Order: sequence, then C-alpha cells, then structure tokens
Amino acid sequence: MKKPLWVRLLGYAVALSLLVAILHPFLWIIVSTFKYEKELIRFPPAFFGDEYTFSQYAEVWNRIPLLDFFKNTVIFAGGVMVCSVFFDSMAGYAFARIRFKGSKWLFTLVLITMMVPFQVLMIPLFVEVFKLGILDTYWGLILPRAASAFGIFMMRSFFVSLPKDLEESGRVDGVNEFRIYWSIMLPLCRSAMISLGIFLLMNNWNDLIYPLMLTSSTDMRTLSAGLAMFVGQRTIEYGATLAAAAISLAPLVLVYIAAQRYFVQGVATSGLKG
Repeated sequence: MKKPLWVRLLGYAVALSLLVAILHPFLWIIVSTFKYEKELIRFPPAFFGDEYTFSQYAEVWNRIPLLDFFKNTVIFAGGVMVCSVFFDSMAGYAFARIRFKGSKWLFTLVLITMMVPFQVLMIPLFVEVFKLGILDTYWGLILPRAASAFGIFMMRSFFVSLPKDLEESGRVDGVNEFRIYWSIMLPLCRSAMISLGIFLLMNNWNDLIYPLMLTSSTDMRTLSAGLAMFVGQRTIEYGATLAAAAISLAPLVLVYIAAQRYFVQGVATSGLKG
C-alpha cells in the first residue's frame, strides 16, 4: 500500500537531517584545511572563511615524513587485515561447523575477551612484544592483532547461516575438513570477509595508542601517531592537524566507496544487522 505524501516527505526530511548531521564534521574538516590559522581560532567560529590557502598541506608535507607514515600505516593496517581475516575465518568455521569437546566454552571465552578493555592489556602486551624482540618492528605491530574476537564472532555468524548440505556433499566425496573450508565454504563468504576487512582496516588505520605504544622511532610511526606531532604540550597547530587528518581519512573513504556493495551484503548476511 502506497504511503501518503506527507509520510514520505517526513521520511525524506528526517533522512536529510541525519545526513547533514553526519556529514557536517567531515565538511568542517575539509573546509578548515584551507583556512589560515587565525580564522581557525577566531570566535565565534564560522564555517566559511574570508581567505583560503594551501599552506596547511604544504606545512604537513614539510614538517613530517608523510610518505613514510603512509607506508607504515598501509603495512600495519593491511597486514593485520589480511592475517586477521584469514585466521578469523578459520576459527569461525571451526566454531560453526566442527563439533569438538569444549567448543561452546571456548567460544564463550573468545567472546569474553571482547569485554576486556585494551588499557588493561597494554603493559602485558608491551612486555610480551619486548621480550620477543620485535618491538618497533612491523611484526611487533601485526602479530598481536593477527586474530580478533570480533572477527571470529562475525565469521561464525555467517558460517552458521550456510546450509549444511554444502559441506556434507564434500565429505561424501572424501574431501578433508580444510579443503571443505578452503574450496567450498570460503568462496561463499566473500562479502562477509570484505566487510570484516573494512572493519579491521578502519580500526587499525585510525588507531593511535596501539602503534604509539609499540613503536619508539619516527621511522615506524603511523599516520595517526604522526598527527600527534602537531599537538604540543601548550599549543595545537589546528590547520596542520586538520590537513593531516584529511589526508589520513581520504584512503578509507576511497576503500569504502569501492567496497560498499560487499560491505552492505556482508553485514546483512552475517547476523550483525538489527
């Protein structure tokens, strides 16, 4: 039954209001990167400035090794994404499809780890990475996050939704369990894996405390840690900080635009909607 015109108009108005509220901070950042410092700190603040400049981006380029920070971030966030998606999908398949003694208790233990704040684990994690001799290295950043409880939970939810006839047909043909996972089940969960990959990429790309804790040299800093170089003890360079934030945000926006179709499908089919 077709809805009345006023109901549709009200829905459009609410959706438009929410869109403006969500996009306003991002538009503010973009516009502010072209303002002079004096206009950023003036009161009352104004969305548009009287003059515009590209000097903030030049300041970022001249003050910090932006390309090195970008490379470190790609290696760190991309490495964590690839490793975690692979291991999380394996664990999710095992919890969803393989019955073994204590599987429910073990899965419950995995879920409990999601409730432990990262601040509680900071010191033990630092000591562990230090004693392994991988502090201030890419391996030191990637290995502690090579798997995630959230990813295991998400992939398990997807595998549970698949019909059991798929794996039974493989077992009838004498295929081992790993081959069933790799050749039959994994191709079916592409959208869920892409969705999980986007979640992991965003989380690690924007993370500040974790890479700042496990790196001690400027050569290993990520983009988020590099932004902190514009925040001093007594002053904050707002223009350069916002310009660096916009540069850091751009790759994530492009990745999401390219993969948004798979992202929506993965969330809809993995049991995380609602």
